[in-house]
Amino acid sequence: MRLGLLTAPFPTTPLPEVADWAAGNGFSMLEVACWPSDAGPTRRYGGICHIDVDGLSEGQAEEITGDLAARGVAISGLGYYPNPLHPDPEHRAAVVDHLAKVIDAAPKLGVDVVNTFIGADQRRSQQENWEEAKRVWPDLVARARAAGVRIAIENCPMIFSADEWPAGHNLAYSPAMWRTMFEEFGETVGLNFDPSHLVWQMIDIGAAIDEFGERFYHFHAKDLEIDEAGLYDHGIMSAGVGWQVPRLPGLGDVDWKVVFSGLYRVGYDGVICVEHEDRQFEGTDELVKRGFLLARDVLSPWIV
Repeated sequence: MRLGLLTAPFPTTPLPEVADWAAGNGFSMLEVACWPSDAGPTRRYGGICHIDVDGLSEGQAEEITGDLAARGVAISGLGYYPNPLHPDPEHRAAVVDHLAKVIDAAPKLGVDVVNTFIGADQRRSQQENWEEAKRVWPDLVARARAAGVRIAIENCPMIFSADEWPAGHNLAYSPAMWRTMFEEFGETVGLNFDPSHLVWQMIDIGAAIDEFGERFYHFHAKDLEIDEAGLYDHGIMSAGVGWQVPRLPGLGDVDWKVVFSGLYRVGYDGVICVEHEDRQFEGTDELVKRGFLLARDVLSPWIV
């Protein structure tokens, strides 16, 4: 395994500077944020562009990867997390078009993983969203398969506020849907597995690793704290709104011994990529860096 980080928490820092800091502080892999260059902030840690994939040439890609290698890091995956099932047709078309560009750029950069969401319309049921996914996703899956790229769907429900309730913006949050998704789309589609999202759903993390570990194409190391007072106020019917608190590894309720024993048991040997969404360590690059260093010190003893 190798330790990495998602570049999104450094929205104004150029990629070479992120790479220098990462390499100098024990991170050897970067998941590079690849939103459209003109997207602007879309949500927390969204809309960040560290590689502009639109029109990326082979020469430009070789220059980027060569520069990163010289700085001591490599790319573990390209990250773009929009909503490909967005109810607005114009918005949906734009994000699907850009996701196709991210897929096309991956092999130019020597990368075989694109990390994203499958999407959802929060007003629709899970089954209705799945029927829509079967219309939207086959062309993207075929495109990735032809390019030798694997699509890693993160298992975040994208329900953080009343605005996303009740169905969220990403339907692939449960084992039942993962089985359905893999049966439909085959080996091209797997998971960018984040154990933190299982905590508040009361899904057994060890059992999920045992069943689906062979389909982990990328791994997000993030923790989650359940705010007991918020849970008391809002109850489980709020789908986590008001009581799920994203934290850095070691500061929440994920049992990392269970996680790593499971990963080694199933033979996962990919990146352990820190996804930093802890509000106590954001606001400045220095706070973000402190958060990443804390995560590094918690995770490094498990990584060999």
